[in-house]
Amino acid sequence: MSFSENNAGSLVYMTSSLLGTAHAFTTRLGGVSRGIYAALNLGQNLGDEPRDVLKNYGILADALGFDPARLVFSRQVHKPDVRLVTGADCQAPYTPVPYEADGLVTAEKDVPLIIFTADCVPILLFDPVGCAIGAAHAGWRGTTQDIAGNAVLAMVRHFGSRPENIRAAIGPCISLCCYETGDDVAEAARRLLGGAAAPYLVPKGEKFMVDLKGINAFLLERAGLRRENIDVSPECTSCLSSKYWSHRATHGARGSQASVIMLKGNMN
Repeated sequence: MSFSENNAGSLVYMTSSLLGTAHAFTTRLGGVSRGIYAALNLGQNLGDEPRDVLKNYGILADALGFDPARLVFSRQVHKPDVRLVTGADCQAPYTPVPYEADGLVTAEKDVPLIIFTADCVPILLFDPVGCAIGAAHAGWRGTTQDIAGNAVLAMVRHFGSRPENIRAAIGPCISLCCYETGDDVAEAARRLLGGAAAPYLVPKGEKFMVDLKGINAFLLERAGLRRENIDVSPECTSCLSSKYWSHRATHGARGSQASVIMLKGNMN
């Protein structure tokens, strides 16, 4: 299992060999946005020109084979809630989303699930046996409230997925090398994991370097996934801020990546 860089014209996106369905972890490369949003910004509420963002969605849609006007978004609020969605939830970009959720699951085909990150952890899930998918946005708050485990549980509850069949890809995000935090993050991890949190918290004076990728991989395994079914990107969005949007590296003057996954059927 491994992550690969893919090119479609000037578009650059990452995929995991472990996920056997249409998906992508986008980079900031290959779009038409300008200024601080150059070039592939997919965030809709950051100040970018909507016409450019819509063109960026079209570029991504052409590469992956989905309808850019039929996407499932959510209002991400750094909580552990996971929502069951269907084709009825599909909408075009810039349409107000009527619900809050940091995780989405579906078993319907041609329903692309979209989450946004710019240092937070994107997690894509695929059950090839039960034919279901999920996507989760895990900032440190979502991570320490176990949104990863909640997403697995939602697939079990709604679709009868067996955790040992589920495959997960943890995409590019801020890594241990760059994620320096105060004790609040470390304490939240300890409340969730107890002594098992120690390997993921490296003291640095009065602060900590925190391994969010490692914590989420641990939580997925604790939820029943096999370790060999968990793929973790080695790339750090902060280290590679010329390739990825990084909130920390840009001090908030940025666009957003999108992570998308879809069960592909016959497109009309």
